[in-house]
Amino acid sequence: MSTPAQRPPLPPFTRETAIQKVRAAEDAWNSCDPQRVSLAYTEDSRWRNRADFVNGRAEIVGFLARKWVREQEYRLIKEIWAYEDNRIAVRFAYEWHDDSGNWFRSYGNENWEFDENGLMRTRHASINDLPIAASERKFHWDRSAPRPADHPGLTELGL
Repeated sequence: MSTPAQRPPLPPFTRETAIQKVRAAEDAWNSCDPQRVSLAYTEDSRWRNRADFVNGRAEIVGFLARKWVREQEYRLIKEIWAYEDNRIAVRFAYEWHDDSGNWFRSYGNENWEFDENGLMRTRHASINDLPIAASERKFHWDRSAPRPADHPGLTELGL
C-alpha cells in the first residue's frame, strides 16, 4: 500500500499556516485546472457546493470542469475567517461572466476539514450570486498568474 501524498502545511494549524493553506487553495482554484485542484483533496473527499453533493476526486474534476465552462474569466479571492486544529473556515468572492457576457460576483463561505496529511476531506460551501455590471468589477489581475501579493484582499476591497 502506498503512503498518501502530503499537502503542507499540515494540521494542527496555526494562524500563519491556516493563511498559507487558504492562499494555496486560492491560487489553485484561480488556475481553473480541475486536475490540479483535485489533488488537494482526499480520494474520498465529500463536498456540498450549493445544492450539489460531490464525492471523490473523479467527481471533483468533473464538477470543476463544468463549473469553469459556465463561469468564464473566473477570478477568486479567499480570506481566512477562523481556524482550529484540522479545520479552517473561509469567506470568498469571485467574479465571472456567463457565455452571454453577463457579469456576476459570487460571495460565499466554506468550511474545510483536513486529514493528517493536509488533504481536504470535507468541504461545505454556501454561495450567492450577485449580477454586476462590467464596470463594477474589482478583480483585475492577469488570468495567467495568481493574484498579485499587492492586490487588495476582500477586507481591503470592502467586500
